[in-house]
Amino acid sequence: MANGKRNGEHEEREETIELVQPSALPFNRAEIDLQIATAKRYPRVITDFKREAMAMATLDQETASSMFYVLSRDGKTIEGPGVRLAEITASAWGNLRAGSRVVEIDDTFVTAEGAAFDLEKNVAYSIQVKRRITTRSGKRYGDDMIGVTANAACAIAFREAVFKVVPRVYVNEIYERAKKVSIGEGVPMKTRIQRLFDWYGKLGAKPEQVLLVIGKKGVDDIEEDDLIKLHGIGTAIKDGETTWEQVLRDVERGGATVRPESLGSVITGAKVEGQNDAPSSYPRAAAPATPTPEPTPTEGGDPFTRF
Repeated sequence: MANGKRNGEHEEREETIELVQPSALPFNRAEIDLQIATAKRYPRVITDFKREAMAMATLDQETASSMFYVLSRDGKTIEGPGVRLAEITASAWGNLRAGSRVVEIDDTFVTAEGAAFDLEKNVAYSIQVKRRITTRSGKRYGDDMIGVTANAACAIAFREAVFKVVPRVYVNEIYERAKKVSIGEGVPMKTRIQRLFDWYGKLGAKPEQVLLVIGKKGVDDIEEDDLIKLHGIGTAIKDGETTWEQVLRDVERGGATVRPESLGSVITGAKVEGQNDAPSSYPRAAAPATPTPEPTPTEGGDPFTRF
């Protein structure tokens, strides 16, 4: 458990913030009562939370880019605050216990449970998230990949639990601001686009595939909302919620195509349809990761006895 003091008006204030690792953390009723009493004695200040969380979430462009995710499922775009924003929220909110752990691994799925307990408001949620651990052909993952999938499931369960306890009305402003900062305010549009194409190129993505994902025919058609979407997809990939191959499969089901001549002049030397070799700046992925479906969180259980 990490105990700290907030500067300023409540100099002696002691906050109870705990980020639990994926293992059980038993504690008794007396411990809970003591922590609740401490939280009531030193209540949070919402303006302090918003200021602190905003400062961390928008520290720089890279940090801001990791605050949200974007996924495509069944032709619909799903977006929201990401795992990193949940961590910042838990830290800045104060008087909070939150954590996640693996509760079951069977032949097909790994199940993780996340729990968050607002000691000051006496509000708690427990969320379970399942992630598939088999390939599309039904073959079970190896131990290393199961471990990676379990970590991703724990992170998502943690995120869902925190945002169940902390009202989104306090997070939305931070979330929207992070999206704006992520695209690089004050940076020329062509520079922003090139940076994103370079990043996706390292995944093995071709420029025309990136355009396909955002539904644009050419680089000159790209707008700021498209950059935000690409940053969100990148965060989802880094957090293990999807893969580039899964993103392409979801988009290509719609049958969209991009003409080679529409790519524009921003992407120099990049491969387009009709060319045989991919440039060295856009390396191919050595071995595409097996995608996993988006989790369907379910509530239930008593977080007080499990964490």
